[in-house]
Amino acid sequence: MAKDLFSNQASLYALYRPGYPGELYEYILQHVSHPQQAWDCATGNGQAAIELARYFDKVIATDISEKQLQQAIPNEKIIYSVSTAEQTPFPDNSFDCITVAQAYHWFQFEAFEKEVKRIAKPGAVVAIWGYSLVVCEDETLNTLIKTFYRDTVGPYWDKERRYIDDQYTTVPFPYEALPSKEFQINVQWNRQQLIGYFNTWSSVQHFIKAHQYNPVDELAKAITNMWPGEDVKNFYFPLFLKIGKVQK
Repeated sequence: MAKDLFSNQASLYALYRPGYPGELYEYILQHVSHPQQAWDCATGNGQAAIELARYFDKVIATDISEKQLQQAIPNEKIIYSVSTAEQTPFPDNSFDCITVAQAYHWFQFEAFEKEVKRIAKPGAVVAIWGYSLVVCEDETLNTLIKTFYRDTVGPYWDKERRYIDDQYTTVPFPYEALPSKEFQINVQWNRQQLIGYFNTWSSVQHFIKAHQYNPVDELAKAITNMWPGEDVKNFYFPLFLKIGKVQK
């Protein structure tokens, strides 16, 4: 079963985690023949499910964290429920599309593959994606972010984080590959939004547990020194996608 690392900061996650660009969903949907029913696995607070509901007749959105699901936005096309990625209650041959946003690296890959092949319709699309470390237009701020990521909380990332650093090039993906494409998540954030985002990191929560203080507090002071105003800055996240079709 995947790890639940985000229940404790579920409300922060809903506030500060970035959404995904519309171009991503449009690209995925180009490969879906019949957009009837989608499964958004490890939906978190439903960021992807809400967008999928624009295209599909019905979206089933699951997560192992009930606290995350409590933050999800209701939608008449979406059914939210608690479930693991590797064992679900869904009937065989149920889904035309299966998506996993910024969570695939936590899964038990072989067990998930077995479940996908059971509940996916023949030829269903599987799309998994994630995003790398945030990048700022301000190189001085970038240096601060990279140092915090690598040195301060670097030892406190779970081992699965390496899959994100590798941009999913090293994860198993046993589906008939479709052409991939690179995307960017572009955001304009003020200082508080950036600091709030750092507080959603699982490594920060591990650090707090180990040392009984929040390392983001010191980072926030350093950011304020170099960015004292209330203006916004441009940031982006490199977004990577793996997409394929289920063969039975």
